[in-house]
Amino acid sequence: MERNLKNVLVISFGFLLLFTAYGGLQSLQSSLNSEEGLGVASLSVLYAALIISSMFLPPILIKKLGCKWTIAGSMCCYIAFSLGNFYASWYTLIPTSVILGLGGAPLWSAKCTYLTIAGNSYAEKAGKNGKDIINQYFGVFFLIFQSSGIWGNLISSLIFSQSSNKVEISEESLACCGAHDCMSETTNATASAGPSESLKYTLLGIYTASGVLAVLLIVIFLDQIKSDQAETEKEIQKTPSLWSTFLATFQHLKDKRQCLLIPLTVYSGLEQGFLAGDYTKTYVTCALGIHYVGYVMICFSAVNSLCSLLFGKISQFTGRKLLFALATVTNIACIIALLLWKPHPNQLVVFFIFPALWGISDAIWQTQTNGLYGVLFEKNKEAAFANYRLWESCGFVIAFGYSTTLQVYIKLYILLAVLVLSMVTYGVVEYMEVKSSPGTPTATKKENVGPHTQETTM
Repeated sequence: MERNLKNVLVISFGFLLLFTAYGGLQSLQSSLNSEEGLGVASLSVLYAALIISSMFLPPILIKKLGCKWTIAGSMCCYIAFSLGNFYASWYTLIPTSVILGLGGAPLWSAKCTYLTIAGNSYAEKAGKNGKDIINQYFGVFFLIFQSSGIWGNLISSLIFSQSSNKVEISEESLACCGAHDCMSETTNATASAGPSESLKYTLLGIYTASGVLAVLLIVIFLDQIKSDQAETEKEIQKTPSLWSTFLATFQHLKDKRQCLLIPLTVYSGLEQGFLAGDYTKTYVTCALGIHYVGYVMICFSAVNSLCSLLFGKISQFTGRKLLFALATVTNIACIIALLLWKPHPNQLVVFFIFPALWGISDAIWQTQTNGLYGVLFEKNKEAAFANYRLWESCGFVIAFGYSTTLQVYIKLYILLAVLVLSMVTYGVVEYMEVKSSPGTPTATKKENVGPHTQETTM
């Protein structure tokens, strides 16, 4: 157990270091690289590359390189993105975004494969249940990994709070913040008074070093699973071919329930993209300054992590319908309030209330939608979760893609419309389930698909 646990901890802390950097950078893109919408455009390209990567690259790289070197190589793709931010332009950030997107899917797939093989290997030697050991390993991983959102954002806020470029924001500038933003950098005093170049380079240096440490941790301390080569081959053989995976993903759309869940899955990407791309820029950076972005996103990450754990536990008592209703009401209330609210520095607490409420609803969208896919498509999980990744990534691409072309109030109306549509189509799915099995209420079905399904955000 000691050797296996050591490897689990190495992977966990490697991902913690890597996503401390990436998570902080993602939260800052819309504010740090706001000229011509470069930051959000890079994120849109990144998730588009992730869609392609998830369909083709993981089986090839894992089979050729093995899990350890696939993880190490994919981590280098994330470092490239950090380096691209040193001199952010269309010629540096877009290519490095593509590189990161291509490395994202192999990274997560290799991690899942490694932990699964390690868990099964130990369970076989110790005479224990493989699923139990695997769940323990993933539980340890996510316990450590989830805190990356806190550390990355904390670092950015602490560094940018040292900026000497802080200015008193005029009422005229504040009028351009919020839902009816002016979509003009010149009207926003906080945008023109961003952090100094030296502070940017300090932050990017720390993020890059964090990524390099993650790679070194994996290369030096993670064991290659040589003794379980046969099992590794077995895992790879279980992986469908590229063409069969591609076909299965789209053939799965013949299932009416999958088609009806597309709006809900796209909404998951849209709402996360709105918070990271629009709320941080047009509410937080505009009215408070970029040094508050990290603190606000820490609030979201902390609430999101706690509620993910909480809702995962209580869903067996409440059923998913009640939780989906709670998330819907919370998100609708937030959207309406964001449409009406005029952000002002004197209302500091309000800036943290919105991401906290958003974290509550997002925790439900992530845990329960994953669980819903696992229950509805138990016999076709691979194709189902491929669709999940595909449509959620499409939501991210859309959210970041139109970020600089539409005013915030239009995006909020789009969010509201997609949310309402999602709940209507989700209701139809639940009705179909009850109708098809009247003697077995859906809420009582087993909804445990393992903790490793909650990893849709990169």
